[in-house]
Amino acid sequence: MATDVVCSEHALVGKRQGIEEHACCAGPGYASPLDAMAGPKEALIYVTCVYSGTGREKPDYLATVDVDPNSPTYSKVIHRLPVTHLGDELHHSGWNSCSSCYGDPSAVRRFLILPSLISGRIYVIDTKSNPKAPSLHKVVQPEDIVSKTGLAYPHTSHCLASGDILISCIGDKEGNAKGNGFLLLDSEFNVKGRWEKPGHSPLFGYDFWYQPRHKTMISSSWGAPAAFKGGFNLQHVADGLYGKHLFVYSWPDGELKQTLDLGNTGLLPLEIRFLHDPSKDTGFVGCALTSNMVRFFKNQDGSWSHEIAISVKPLKVQNWILPEMPGLITDFLISLDDRFLYFVNWLHGDVRQYNIEDPENPKLTGQVWVGGQIQKGSPILAEGEDGKTWQFDVPEVQGHKLRGGPQMIQLSLDGKRLYVTNSLFSAWDRQFYPQLVEEGSHMLQIDVDTEKGGLAINPKFFVDFGAEPDGPSLAHEMRYPGGDCTSDIWI
Repeated sequence: MATDVVCSEHALVGKRQGIEEHACCAGPGYASPLDAMAGPKEALIYVTCVYSGTGREKPDYLATVDVDPNSPTYSKVIHRLPVTHLGDELHHSGWNSCSSCYGDPSAVRRFLILPSLISGRIYVIDTKSNPKAPSLHKVVQPEDIVSKTGLAYPHTSHCLASGDILISCIGDKEGNAKGNGFLLLDSEFNVKGRWEKPGHSPLFGYDFWYQPRHKTMISSSWGAPAAFKGGFNLQHVADGLYGKHLFVYSWPDGELKQTLDLGNTGLLPLEIRFLHDPSKDTGFVGCALTSNMVRFFKNQDGSWSHEIAISVKPLKVQNWILPEMPGLITDFLISLDDRFLYFVNWLHGDVRQYNIEDPENPKLTGQVWVGGQIQKGSPILAEGEDGKTWQFDVPEVQGHKLRGGPQMIQLSLDGKRLYVTNSLFSAWDRQFYPQLVEEGSHMLQIDVDTEKGGLAINPKFFVDFGAEPDGPSLAHEMRYPGGDCTSDIWI
């Protein structure tokens, strides 16, 4: 789509939303990923926090955390916005507008979109009127979504240059994977319909990322909601209730062009990212159960291929539910300059940094343990080939023993600070880390060496979601008011 058309559409969007900006001003975000790296240092971060599934009859909420080290409330929750219903399970989030139309002065990054994974409800949050204390703007009810599209279990939200919002949905209202697809909301957050062409829905749904210069969108696959929402059962993998495919769509018209079968080395492909440089035709997806980071890339004939780029070996363990424990790669991201890739192993407990300047040959440059099943003091032991047992040494932070394992991560624009929360999904938290449900999440900040590589826990930062006024909560995804490397896409 031509830039002038995009921006003229955004101008109409701005007028409809009553947004007036001076013509000399740029639109939301940054002109390029490298420009974003030179943006202002983060001072606030929004965190989705969950009571759903914990036994506490409280609504989920959006927490505002102060991350300005010069502030008297540094490393504290300074505001909590509860949503309107119980049992939502807030999960991922996205913006109404981002760097995809930086050149349009009428577009404003104002509304944070909060899909509820279990209820199917979508909350629209105004973050611009008072960034420290966001307010509820609108609620899109699941009945409206189901009646118009048949979609349920919304997950990933991305803004489009047209002003629309695109949200992946993992199933239908009965929890079947076959009913999933992509929901379109218009600029006023009304249900517009499905994005993909009829008959072009994927087998499973989860995350997605689009790369307009290559006229491509690729989505990933978790599993059937009927299977995952009750906890993880390995038999469900054998029964075909979990995904192992990537789905390649033409962009922006929604035609399913190719299905990539990742096979048994690519089970549960979750988070997916293209490189930030919009001219690049390569990206990565983290396959949770088999703990492989898979690289996908475009062939000369326009088709797409894939290969394993990084593999985390399972550990032989004692006193666990299985004789071997996968790392369980549940989240990853790429720095804005496309130099480093970061991912977590939720079960093993480590955060890793890889240099991907040569995407075909990633090199491990940093690693730090911030929790996990095999930390010292746990009954679970790792066993080496020689039969000797061992555990990881996980430090305390401000006198707190670290709970759970690293789960969601967010990187500062300059790439020097990595924020980490530890809740995956309430049912899976309860299954694998019951202490996390009882005592609540925490949030850490890891200092990043972007010159030589390396990761180190910042001992001055610790947000304890176990000490919340309404009881311990589960902290998941994080967003900065000005955008970040997991929500902004450049055209």
